[in-house]
Amino acid sequence: MIGLESPQGIYETVFLVDTGAIDSMAPADELERIGIRREGRMVHELADGTIKEYHYGLARIEFMGEITAGRVIFGEKSCEPLLGVTALESVGITVDPANRTLKRLPAIPLKHVLSGSEG
Repeated sequence: MIGLESPQGIYETVFLVDTGAIDSMAPADELERIGIRREGRMVHELADGTIKEYHYGLARIEFMGEITAGRVIFGEKSCEPLLGVTALESVGITVDPANRTLKRLPAIPLKHVLSGSEG
């Protein structure tokens, strides 16, 4: 991960791919170290059902030779870094549930369905 505005470094580690998570998350101290600013707060539901409010920022995210950008949650210092489904889908990567591996889509879906009043 790299901060979008005035990056001060790179946070590189192994992230758990979590298809149950919309956003990505990393330890707050690491995000602050690389210059990611807190942009706002959102309420999230944790895997155990607990509801908690977290700060989020915006980061450039690189993985599997792909680059995207998105929201990253400022997690607790000891949190396991998570790569959420938004980052995966934005570069056309899905999780194959049968063998629990990541796979690239042949093309990123970009579809528009015309309503009766269009076209």
